[in-house]
Amino acid sequence: MGDSLLMALALVLVFEGLLPFLNPGGWRRIFEQATKLSDGQLRFVGLTSMVIGLLMLVVFR
Repeated sequence: MGDSLLMALALVLVFEGLLPFLNPGGWRRIFEQATKLSDGQLRFVGLTSMVIGLLMLVVFR
């Protein structure tokens, strides 16, 4: 299980690095827009991301 968790974390880091590597200007614009969101909006984005991730784990497991 520990190995799987480390592999998943490594994959997250790869995907997180793709956008700033391939399109730094676009990534910067998206990040600037994200800083203008309210705390509630950011929490909703985080919650949505977690729910989608959990659903994917259930479906693909």
